[in-house]
Amino acid sequence: MKKTILILSLLPFAFLSCNNSNTEKQVTNNQIKNEKNMQVTEEQKKGILQAIDLYIEAGNKGDGKIAKEAFVTTATVSWVENGKLKSSPIQALYDFFDQGALESSYELTSINIAEDVATVRIESQFGTAKFADMFAMVKDGDKWKIVSKVYHAK
Repeated sequence: MKKTILILSLLPFAFLSCNNSNTEKQVTNNQIKNEKNMQVTEEQKKGILQAIDLYIEAGNKGDGKIAKEAFVTTATVSWVENGKLKSSPIQALYDFFDQGALESSYELTSINIAEDVATVRIESQFGTAKFADMFAMVKDGDKWKIVSKVYHAK
C-alpha cells in the first residue's frame, strides 16, 4: 500500500520531467528553424536602421520631435524598475529627449524579420547611461516604424 502511494505521488514529477525534455527539444528545433529563416536583405536592414538612427539622433540633438518620425503614434515604452513592470506611452521618451542633448550611440546586435514585421535589439548609450534596447517594428508603407520599445538599463 505504501509503495502504491509513493509511486502515485511521484507520477506528476515523472510527467513534468518528460514534458520538460520535450519542451527543451521543441525549443531547440524552433531555434534552428528560426536561424534558417532569419535572412535579412540589405534593403530591409537599411530601412530598419533609418528608424533606429532617428531614435539615436533624437538623443544626440536633444529633440523628441526627431524620434517621433521613428515611432507610430500609439507606441509604448516598457521597462522593469525595482522589480515592477513599468509601461508608458512613447511621449515619455520624447520628453526625456527634450531635456537636453546627450552623446548617443548604438551597436546593432540582432534583427529578425517576417515580411512586414521585425524585432530589433541594440546596445545603446545616452551620455554615460547604457541600455539593452529591444524594438518591435512594422513596415508602414515604405517606412519601418517602431511600435514598442522595451529596455533594460545596465
